[in-house]
Amino acid sequence: MPTASFGTTNFIVLGVYLTFLVAMGAYFATRSKTANDFFLAGGRMPWWAAGVSIFATMLSAITYLSIPATAYETDWTRFLLNMGIVLIAPLVILFYLPFYRRLRVTSAYEYLEHRFHVSIRLLGSLSFILFQLGRMGIVLLLPALALSAVTQLDLYLCIALMGILSTIYTVLGGMEAVIWTDALQAVVLIGGALAALVIIAHALPGGFAQIIQDGVANDKFEFINPGIDLQSDSILVILIGMVFANLLPYTTDQAVVQRYMTTSTEQKARRAIWTGALLAIPASILFFFLGTALFVFYLNAPDQLVALEKADQLFPWFIANEMPPGLAGLVIAGVFAAAMSSLDSSMHAISTIVTVDFVQRFRPERDWLSFARKLTILLGLLGTASALLMASWDLGALWGAFLTLIGLFLGMLGGLFTLGIFTRNTTATHAWIGAMVSVAAIAYCTYATSLNSLLFGAIGTVVCVGVAWLSSLIVRQSPGDIEGLTVYSAPVPLTQQS
Repeated sequence: MPTASFGTTNFIVLGVYLTFLVAMGAYFATRSKTANDFFLAGGRMPWWAAGVSIFATMLSAITYLSIPATAYETDWTRFLLNMGIVLIAPLVILFYLPFYRRLRVTSAYEYLEHRFHVSIRLLGSLSFILFQLGRMGIVLLLPALALSAVTQLDLYLCIALMGILSTIYTVLGGMEAVIWTDALQAVVLIGGALAALVIIAHALPGGFAQIIQDGVANDKFEFINPGIDLQSDSILVILIGMVFANLLPYTTDQAVVQRYMTTSTEQKARRAIWTGALLAIPASILFFFLGTALFVFYLNAPDQLVALEKADQLFPWFIANEMPPGLAGLVIAGVFAAAMSSLDSSMHAISTIVTVDFVQRFRPERDWLSFARKLTILLGLLGTASALLMASWDLGALWGAFLTLIGLFLGMLGGLFTLGIFTRNTTATHAWIGAMVSVAAIAYCTYATSLNSLLFGAIGTVVCVGVAWLSSLIVRQSPGDIEGLTVYSAPVPLTQQS
């Protein structure tokens, strides 16, 4: 495809921004002196920063580019998906957060050992690691494809830049650097979307009114697809997806749960959850409206749009061609940072899980800060290398594989946590039965049916809980610690180590 003229000014801004991110990591390296600092920021993060970081973690560069592209190509049918977090937040705060805070967990999967058995903890941890390893390369590659198309930077150079720089500041500054860089990129991304809207409205003769008028005339504001068809984005599928697409990350994803523990109190953690949830509402409206605005803009100026290979390249193309020099560089830098934020969250979360659930769990005496940093370096290189390898693969199959990973691992994990918190007579045996049947059910739905992938998380969770509960009625066993609060014989948690 033709490339945009990105310009010297924009490249300078991009370079300064990325350098600043690394400098932030170097600064926070002076504050990250213990394992507790590296994994949980010493429990000293302001609730609002933790909340913005939760929001930014959920807002990957893929999401930032794909929502406007989806609204441009279709309508607002998937808008309701992002609204589910407002319904889920009270559930998370009431039922899940108290367990994590009272147990003072570093790894979310520590709860599974308290409730069931160490084998279930390791199953949960391993599932999360496999999911994140599959995710790391994809969240680097897909934004890199769009960015390289409009900045004239080589695709492999884009991947290497994002991978190496995010590894550097994560290794240096730990969780504190991750959270503050997340907050910065959220501000830049939201600001960039707002600036794009203003530029579009100024360019159209009718301003914002024309965006609404032309959008309505072309059915771009439709957000309900009536029906119960399970293969399309029908309202039934959207409502089910709305619940589980938010419930699973907020309750089972270590990258999100870990942020609950970076504040000093449970009350501040509740505020952080609400901050991340409430930010999703205006942000979703903004991104969907931006997609409609882009449609109206190019509807009225078709000569300014070239044939793009992928719809996700639309917004970067607009940024590079329609935004003034300097601002375009800053927004593109924000997209770079969003991709880096997804990678840093993954590598930091995996590093935490491997250290706490596997190595520290069985070998308590070690220099955990040094070990975690070395492991993070390895993970950063692994994620970057996987994205470089995937650059030659079929993208359609790649994205489908990613959605399958979500259903296989997060759905089963959601079932395990739900089983532990909401049932009383289930044991590790029942949990294993439910987990295995859940994975088999998702595999069957993936390869033998045409069900919408938005249903996979719900299927995985419901099957795991249902089968485990039914098996508890057939295979009677005496449950262990059904309240999940008895301290097992294990090494001192990292949250209590100096």
